[in-house]
Amino acid sequence: MTLAQVSEATGIAVSQLSLLENGKREAKISTLQKLATCYQASMADLTAEVPSRRGQLEIELERAMNSPLARQRGLPTPRISPRMPMDVLETLVALHRELARTAEEHIATPEEARRANVELRETMKERDNYFAELETAAAGLLRKVGYQRGPVSQHEISAITAHLGFTLHHVSDLPHSTRSVTDLKQMRIYLPQSPGDHDPRSVLLQALGHYVLEHAAPRNYGEFLRQRVETNYLAAALLMPEGTTVEFLRKAKHDKELAVEDLRDRFAVSYESAAHRFTNLATKHLDITLHFQKVHESGIIYKAYENDGVAFPTDHTGAIEGQPVCRFWTSRQVFDVNDKFNSFNQYTDTPTGTYWCSARVESGPSGTFSTSIGIPYVQAKWFRGRDTRARSKSGCPDESCCRRPPRGLAEAWAGHAWPSARAHSHLLAALPPGAFPGVDDTEVYRFLESHSG
Repeated sequence: MTLAQVSEATGIAVSQLSLLENGKREAKISTLQKLATCYQASMADLTAEVPSRRGQLEIELERAMNSPLARQRGLPTPRISPRMPMDVLETLVALHRELARTAEEHIATPEEARRANVELRETMKERDNYFAELETAAAGLLRKVGYQRGPVSQHEISAITAHLGFTLHHVSDLPHSTRSVTDLKQMRIYLPQSPGDHDPRSVLLQALGHYVLEHAAPRNYGEFLRQRVETNYLAAALLMPEGTTVEFLRKAKHDKELAVEDLRDRFAVSYESAAHRFTNLATKHLDITLHFQKVHESGIIYKAYENDGVAFPTDHTGAIEGQPVCRFWTSRQVFDVNDKFNSFNQYTDTPTGTYWCSARVESGPSGTFSTSIGIPYVQAKWFRGRDTRARSKSGCPDESCCRRPPRGLAEAWAGHAWPSARAHSHLLAALPPGAFPGVDDTEVYRFLESHSG
């Protein structure tokens, strides 16, 4: 039979049959079944002969040379012939195997990212989210520029920049994948002319933080994540210095008037930054355990921290980020409150206890999010808003709480609804490669080259 005849009888393309015939592709079970029917043979008849070791190596090398990874690297594709020495064939196969292994090792999958985040959050919990070495580094820089007390001024931030030997440059062509770019050759820091949705002071201090903390290029996603947390912490410790901030918070606790918005207003930072900073200092200096959440309006948790025993939803890896929060929690209820100027306060009864929480909604280019701070019921006495009458009850993680539709709705609509889901493709894709995920190195180098004159 000709290839065309077999193709017509089986429905398998001629090109596919040719690859099978020449040993360059292995057949699927379904393909073998079609061929067995065509030849009136058994599956055993078609699979009895095992390729020789050389044949196996030739097939493997052919596949490797035509793989997306080899094409991406621009690797040569030598012709495989019977005259190719066996040791050359084995060496080429081994090199391709190592290339594939190394590439696999450097791919940061979403699951790997979640695991790295879980490990980092456990470290933060063990230390009550207080890092003395970073507080010391911040205090040392502030002393160098003569800081005394109160909010850190723009002049003092400029003095810190100059003390570290950097000059500041605002540009209109900053690479789109970056918040800032640091030129370590000429000791320049480039920032965008338009600050966007990030505090320009924080962006500058985070860039300086990598230099102060002597960070090297991260070797994996976990290290990248740790460095980012450290620079964020250092920037917050500079904008809200430990001594001044603790003095302010202790007085507020004494007056039973603790409120994140007061911390925000005192140091002219965002509500989220003030809430983060509060988690750094509350347990260490005020003996208050707490939890923090940043939740998207869809109900998905973007950031979270706890050392007060609250039961966050988690996946099988222990990751909180990406999980839907209970719709009865304050961080979800706040989206339905008409008053967006003041904080929304609520008590929530949960399987692990009753918590008082305070939340605010903020909108930006990335969407609408709620930021909330929560504490166990017994510690609510120190906070403004403790007299709220808002109260809810959560049964999560029991699915009957809010994840399972009420019986009446289910009976009316089950089997009659077909929603078109919004696909979150980023949950399936690998994280961008490179030392700094998502950053286009070529774009950054070209930018630096154009500004180096």
